[in-house]
Amino acid sequence: MSAGGIFTGALRREFKLLLQSTEELANPLIFLFLALTLFALGGGGSPDTLSAFAPAIIWVLVLLANLLALEGLFRRDYDEGSLELLVLLAEPLFLPLLAKIFVHWLYSGLAMTLLAPLAALILFLPAQVLPTLMLTLLVGTPALSLIGAIGAALTVSLRRGGVLLALLVLPLYVPVLIFGAGAVTEQMAGIENMAQIYWLLVITMVALTVAPFLVAAALRISLEQ
Repeated sequence: MSAGGIFTGALRREFKLLLQSTEELANPLIFLFLALTLFALGGGGSPDTLSAFAPAIIWVLVLLANLLALEGLFRRDYDEGSLELLVLLAEPLFLPLLAKIFVHWLYSGLAMTLLAPLAALILFLPAQVLPTLMLTLLVGTPALSLIGAIGAALTVSLRRGGVLLALLVLPLYVPVLIFGAGAVTEQMAGIENMAQIYWLLVITMVALTVAPFLVAAALRISLEQ
């Protein structure tokens, strides 16, 4: 089978599995808007207070929603035994893994990007910075899924690996958070912000280049234990 056929077949399978698990699909989105509502209530509904911190709040919540969805990235296949077959038989292995990560990004990254206008409305974010917010989310969230997949692969064999997963990936998420929220904040202050967007793009491109191979290596290590 060609590389394109392997990727397409794996992508089709991941979509079917996702549609069978509506809870997995909905949890990050529910978390995002419950947390946004709590922030809005906790800020007393003050537009000035909420808008000043809105970029950081949105980026932190997107990061945490991504982390919430990570533990299940390989868990179902591991419990069913299909993950071991995938690692043993798939050639090249990085293609089906890339399909898994891509589907994870669709409901934890792209969905958040598309819902960013509603989040911005709740937190009184100025309308003129909304395109920048959506651009930073679109460019930066793939890096979250790619980096997070490495941690998910390392902890997949652990029954209570959620805390360890967070400890592994959260420090690696910090540059994405800084550049993503910083780009929006600097535009609000009238400062040139293209450098932050370029850095987000660099991080995502580097992660896309190396993460699938690191995930494959991490899965082999986890399954050998």
